[in-house]
Amino acid sequence: MNVTGTVEIKTGNRIRKKHKLWLKIIGGLLGALVLFMGILFIVNVISNGVEKKKIEPYGQYVNVDGKKMNVFIQGSGEQTIVLLPGQGTPSPVLDFKLLIDELSPEYKVVAIEPFGYGLSDETEKARTTENIVSEVHEAVQQLGIDRYVLMGHSITGLYGVSYVNSYPDEVLAFVGIDSSVPNQPGMDVKLPLKSMQFLQKSGLMRLLQKVSEDPYESLAFDEYTKEQMRLISNQVATNPTMMNELRHLGTNFKNGEQLTYPNDLPVLLFVQSNNENNEQWVPLHEAQVKQSAQGKMIPMEGSHYLHHTKFKEIAGAFKAYMKQIQPFK
Repeated sequence: MNVTGTVEIKTGNRIRKKHKLWLKIIGGLLGALVLFMGILFIVNVISNGVEKKKIEPYGQYVNVDGKKMNVFIQGSGEQTIVLLPGQGTPSPVLDFKLLIDELSPEYKVVAIEPFGYGLSDETEKARTTENIVSEVHEAVQQLGIDRYVLMGHSITGLYGVSYVNSYPDEVLAFVGIDSSVPNQPGMDVKLPLKSMQFLQKSGLMRLLQKVSEDPYESLAFDEYTKEQMRLISNQVATNPTMMNELRHLGTNFKNGEQLTYPNDLPVLLFVQSNNENNEQWVPLHEAQVKQSAQGKMIPMEGSHYLHHTKFKEIAGAFKAYMKQIQPFK
């Protein structure tokens, strides 16, 4: 055999050895990844089972469409506030706790957890605006409440404008907390729902939460409430009902983009003034309050969850506003 042939054989052997080595390394990494994901999944399943038992009930159940919807009532004032959450808020009642505590000395506050949220049942019924509004209204009826202020965060701005037009004789006023505007842009975007569910079911979301900054750390919630919100979030986040609501988000906005508030309905909107993702956020709300003869917008600097940090200011401004419109009701 000539020298050239010998060199080629040796070179070929080295390439094959390197190829096998790389295959072993890749195989080992894949095996480790599969093992890691398997452990993560098992830990998540076990943790969910343990945590579910640590959740302490609050509120009371009302029967809506043959299922249980959780509601929480605090205060005994003559006027009632029906409080609705933003989209995906795991535990609406606990999320609103700071604001409820500020409002309840003078008002009867009724916080409703729609299906799929908090301690309420899930439902297979499509999460259209019409169905959600109808279910919330049925809960209000079950409680025997016939006149009330409708107050809510975020997506309630979309559902709420449909609600007040459907039940104009019941709603005294609408109050939005950085609430959505039916014609706001960018709501037709496709959301990565399968990826969201994978993160939650695989346990990766739990891991990310462990290594991430605690979103409740600097807030005024007591430690018990913070822990309960974490426990409930791990149980309900990305459940089928919430995913169905997100799936209908674009359609719900499209169907409601022409909706406006009745001119004779008092409308008070608390709006995040430092929304860097949408320069039109304040102008959109300014245009919306003009739909009401008694419309008022109050800009506030803070996060989208204004009621987490501005609960005292929101309660104070709301009470003052209600005194101003009182003669009209």
